[in-house]
Amino acid sequence: MDILIIGGTIFLGRALVEAALARGYRVTLFNRGRSNPAAFPEIETIIGDRETGLDQLKSRRWDAVIDTCGYVPRLVDVSTQALKDAVEHYTFISTLSVYPLQGASKRDEESELLPYDDEMPEEVTNDSYGPLKVGCERVVQRAYPESALIIRAGLIAGPHDPTNRFTYWVTRTAKGGDAIAPPVDQPLQFVDARDIAEFTLRRTESMTNEIYNVTGPARRLTFGEFLAGAKDALGSDVRFQHVSDAFLQEQQVGEFMELPLWVNQKLAASFMTFDCARALRAGLRFRSLKKTIIDTYEWSKSMPEDIAKPADLALGKEQKLLAAIAG
Repeated sequence: MDILIIGGTIFLGRALVEAALARGYRVTLFNRGRSNPAAFPEIETIIGDRETGLDQLKSRRWDAVIDTCGYVPRLVDVSTQALKDAVEHYTFISTLSVYPLQGASKRDEESELLPYDDEMPEEVTNDSYGPLKVGCERVVQRAYPESALIIRAGLIAGPHDPTNRFTYWVTRTAKGGDAIAPPVDQPLQFVDARDIAEFTLRRTESMTNEIYNVTGPARRLTFGEFLAGAKDALGSDVRFQHVSDAFLQEQQVGEFMELPLWVNQKLAASFMTFDCARALRAGLRFRSLKKTIIDTYEWSKSMPEDIAKPADLALGKEQKLLAAIAG
């Protein structure tokens, strides 16, 4: 298969490239050449941006394109128009953030989406990210009404994660000692980037015209089970001190990023319980949680100690929280 990947050097994009090469695909990358430009020196990379550089693609032909980094509908529209005669199939990497943050549990692909209108500002913020992705999906479906694959990805885990959301818990487990943790029964959903990549490529190869929620695992997972699995996988002596939502809120701990992956009970009931049955029926499979944990830990050891971590509970604050528990 001859495939064009827009992006392709960061996290999920990187996993897609590696999986495509393993499957024997011929891969071409189109990106600005700014992030990890040396990641795949053996692959043809066309340097350009989505707004002014797409003319370079118009004389080429590929079986399919995978768009990993479309955030603004207008720019995705420019991409689809430039590629409509160059590729037969368009795969767009979207997000579960297209759904309202709070809603019913076990939401599937037919559930209500966030409102989007063409007058929205193009600035991508926490509030606009989901609606803009809704607009991007519509652009792709309009341009490729019979050959558009929409992957609504959940929280992504695994090696090369730039967010540190999942990696925080892996490295904190490995460090050992007493550690603050969210309520033991908080539901938790995430998926290894490599598992999304494999599923996406199989569906792209089939020229599927469908929308999929892609997250995991296949069964209900709690924070307590996840952390127990991490402790076992890494052979750690860590002692997780699971505290309540109320305690964390009283101590002014920021949800989701300051204490990575923690959200309050009401939000967790919708945000961490998406239905991915359609993807499971279509062949979504998950590697073991243990493997994701170990592989993430091995990768994390190559990262500089002082690198900026978007998601992180500072050691000093954790010590204050532990002291508050003690008395």
